[in-house]
Amino acid sequence: MGTLIILAILALAVLGFSNPVWWLAAAALLYLHLRYGRTGSSSAGGPAGSAGSSGRVDSSYRAYRDRRDRQARWERRYRRERPWMSRQKGS
Repeated sequence: MGTLIILAILALAVLGFSNPVWWLAAAALLYLHLRYGRTGSSSAGGPAGSAGSSGRVDSSYRAYRDRRDRQARWERRYRRERPWMSRQKGS
């Protein structure tokens, strides 16, 4: 998907030699790709988003710590609310 976006940006830049409005469109597309396209969905907060986040790279140690602490709180809550499930999982 990223390759298609880059090709579209290049095509708009080439079209911009005849009409500078295309350069603005290329710049806007590049900005949107850098802002939202590279990081994936950045609204993955909460327990559902952090369940499969083992491949995610945090930008700083603080972000890593926050994510780790949030996951630990969720796991403690899960064990507290569903003790029969955590016992089955352990054996």
